[in-house]
Amino acid sequence: MADPRVVIVGAGMSGLCMAIALRQAGVHDFTIYEKAGAVGGTWRDNTYPGLTCDVPSRFYQFSFATNPDWTHLYSPGAEIWAYLDRIADRYGVREHIVFGAEVTAARHTGERWQIETSTGVRDEADFLVTATGVLHHPRIPRIPGLDTFKGAAFHSARWDHGVPLQSRRIAVIGTGSTGVQITTDLAGTASRLLLFQRTAQWILPARNRPYGRLTRAAHRRLPVLDRLGYRWHEFVISKVLSEAIIRPGWQRNVIGALCRRNLEKVADPELRRKLTPPDQPMCKRLIASGGFYDAVQRDDVELVTDAISHVEPHGIVTGDGRLHEIDVLVLATGFDAHAYVRPMELVAPDGRTLDEAWQDGPHAYRTVAMPGFPNLFFLMGPHSPIGNYSLVAIAEAQAAYITGWIRRHRAGLVTAMAPKPEATAAYNEAMRKALPRTIWTSGCSSWYLGKDGLPELWPWTPREHAHMLAKPAFAEFDTRT
Repeated sequence: MADPRVVIVGAGMSGLCMAIALRQAGVHDFTIYEKAGAVGGTWRDNTYPGLTCDVPSRFYQFSFATNPDWTHLYSPGAEIWAYLDRIADRYGVREHIVFGAEVTAARHTGERWQIETSTGVRDEADFLVTATGVLHHPRIPRIPGLDTFKGAAFHSARWDHGVPLQSRRIAVIGTGSTGVQITTDLAGTASRLLLFQRTAQWILPARNRPYGRLTRAAHRRLPVLDRLGYRWHEFVISKVLSEAIIRPGWQRNVIGALCRRNLEKVADPELRRKLTPPDQPMCKRLIASGGFYDAVQRDDVELVTDAISHVEPHGIVTGDGRLHEIDVLVLATGFDAHAYVRPMELVAPDGRTLDEAWQDGPHAYRTVAMPGFPNLFFLMGPHSPIGNYSLVAIAEAQAAYITGWIRRHRAGLVTAMAPKPEATAAYNEAMRKALPRTIWTSGCSSWYLGKDGLPELWPWTPREHAHMLAKPAFAEFDTRT
């Protein structure tokens, strides 16, 4: 049989993973449409000071392409982007990428997917795979007067490196992982650093120790060390952090105790009170940092907890009427984590759009497919296990699952497939029943939560997710042969 034609949307980490899986399966008729001019996704877009991955380097990499030359336990963002850029060449993926072409719409005719791009290119495919990422669309807060500020202002994912930071008065809005990393890095660079906090976050102590020259040389000489490092970090995260998130037990108690003890590093009682979260550790995405509490205690750093009233040309005005004069305003305000494939329009054979199918919130079958949308698959789709885990490992499991269906198409066993509505409903109901035991529903407002107040995350361990995808339930699909 001839190769099925595959279109992949996005050349970030998961898009590259899908492309490599196809090549390794002997499928070469595929194209990746990437709206930007380079690969890398979030690691291309985010270049802010202090950027590091919060998953250990030895685990945040492809299991089949380990890198012996990571410089730190937690990789700097530029190193991860360079790694992905090398992977695109090493595995012959770059020749399949069309850069500067955003997929704006795709419609299934009943036979194939018809794809439209922002450049006017039209394509057809047997399979459409979305690899558009999770934290992709910057969230800009609706602060009155924001557009009147006369200094430099930008979102953390659109960092303006032409703006000088040395000896400037800098304000950072947001205390998620990004805000913590920026604050830690810029403390001491800015003449005055203001961190505007709406809700305090728990911080897991994590010193980012460097890998020495001898360590890197040993990993180059003995590749087995890379594989052992990968499996070790996978084991620790799976058995400790992942277990702590999904069910009560000693793991949850230990991580909670580490976070609370770390907070004791803050000497001033009033500052410590302001930095004490009202919820349990891990209810929101857990932040790992070895230097934040040191940074926020500096004399040239101020934690502002009064609500922001508005922005004026020269600074930020808080609810108490105080004007905080600044030169640079950084919005570390996160992303729309529920956008998924939007704003791309996907249309099923019966004319129903994905937006209509998701009017009550994004959902999918086993995180990867949707009823009524034949031969459409998601990478990092709804309820993927993205909470404090390696997205690379998740992408590998999902790409392998999708490739399995493409193999069946190539073998002539099926021409079209989509999960049955009843199987999808049963799967989502099982998730809803499991979610209340997770730490995410213990009483906090986070970007994990969907319209129904429940987290759009996998409520079991990531290993269970990989195990589920390794055993396709073919009977749960409507197929055409």
